Amino acid sequence: MEEKVTYRRTLTLFQVVALGLAWMSPMIYFTVYGIAYEGSSGWMTSSYTVAAAAILLTALSYIVMSKRFSSSASAYTYVKKAIHPYAGFLVGWVVLLEYIFSPVIACLTFGLYMHAQFPAVPASVWIIGINLIFAIVNIIGIKFSAGLSKIFVVVQILFIALFCAFLIKGLAANAAAIAVQPLLPHGEWGISAILTGASIVCFSFLGFDTVTTLADETINAHKTIPRAIMLIVLIAAVMYIVVSVLTKLVFPSLSFTNGDAAGFELMRLVGGAGLQSLFISVLIMAVFTQGVIAVTSASRLLHVMGNDSTLPRRFFGKLHSKYKTPVNSIAAVCVVSMLALVLSLETAIKFVSLGALTAFVFVNGSVVVQMYVKEKRRSFSQTIVYLIIPLTGACFVGWLLTLLDRTALIMGACWLMVGILYHLYRTKPALAAIMQKRQLD
Repeated sequence: MEEKVTYRRTLTLFQVVALGLAWMSPMIYFTVYGIAYEGSSGWMTSSYTVAAAAILLTALSYIVMSKRFSSSASAYTYVKKAIHPYAGFLVGWVVLLEYIFSPVIACLTFGLYMHAQFPAVPASVWIIGINLIFAIVNIIGIKFSAGLSKIFVVVQILFIALFCAFLIKGLAANAAAIAVQPLLPHGEWGISAILTGASIVCFSFLGFDTVTTLADETINAHKTIPRAIMLIVLIAAVMYIVVSVLTKLVFPSLSFTNGDAAGFELMRLVGGAGLQSLFISVLIMAVFTQGVIAVTSASRLLHVMGNDSTLPRRFFGKLHSKYKTPVNSIAAVCVVSMLALVLSLETAIKFVSLGALTAFVFVNGSVVVQMYVKEKRRSFSQTIVYLIIPLTGACFVGWLLTLLDRTALIMGACWLMVGILYHLYRTKPALAAIMQKRQLD
């Protein structure tokens, strides 16, 4: 009889937080700076504050469900157990978009940046090379990935602190220019711009949910995972808001020649060519760590779905006997990541956004169904925690879903249809047996 191989529980709170921040990548603040600045009409501080509050509502729902169901797989498991197995499958299928296409974004971004630095080497070479490294690092084990992520996340945070130090120096040199008024909204135009900006910068917070896929490898997961979720969201919120405040005080208005490279231009304004060069180095490091943890999270989701026989169990449900990692799932994720050779960055981002926002809506709904409806926790405080907060979070995220363009929604509908057809194919023998039994009865 074949011995069952299980994960090693080695991850501490600090390591889980590091992995979550690595997926989120704090440096994303600068990579989307131009899009966010233009979308919010310069109201970055207020937009990030609104976005942080909205994300916190959904994070609270993840905390509730991670305490109630401590096993891995995030939204897939929560919806399956709280609402219905078929609903869980559909959500898990859509969430695959977020998890599987995140490594595609990392590979593509890495290839583009490295090609810009070394034009003689084609981007495709960098994409293939980094994809192989992602596979090797993940096969070796989660502890190695956690150690690597911890170092690189600290480097990102130190860079952001250095950036803030440059801004503070600028403020000290011209203290009379400090004004709080530009940070505050005024009039209908300001509020509209802030809400539009919030819908954009929400994507800077994506990634906190991925740590729930690591529950089976985390020490004391039912306590560690909820704490990690809260810490990740709060750390990100503080960083983004502080940087936005300082930047606004130093530069009340900005304009960029290239919105996609606005972060690069901002570095030159703040710290000159030296800070600009350091920025590129840290940014490449951030992309690398985001790719490593993206492959980790995607492979864990595939493994759980394989264990449940939602996906082929023989392939996705296996762990390597030596490394205790889902090698087959890792390989599958890295094969899909080769799409970075042909896909555009915009298309990959649309897939990730659609998957993440869908997961957020249904996790909020799972809290209401499980805690308020099934378990009837309906005291005054419980009504706020298990009904009002998750419904508010679901409505806000649902509104964000409506802001996605038509192409993204059509792609999502097509992917969902593929999932429905696949589920019918997988369950065809069971359905035939049920129909035969009914005919006999």
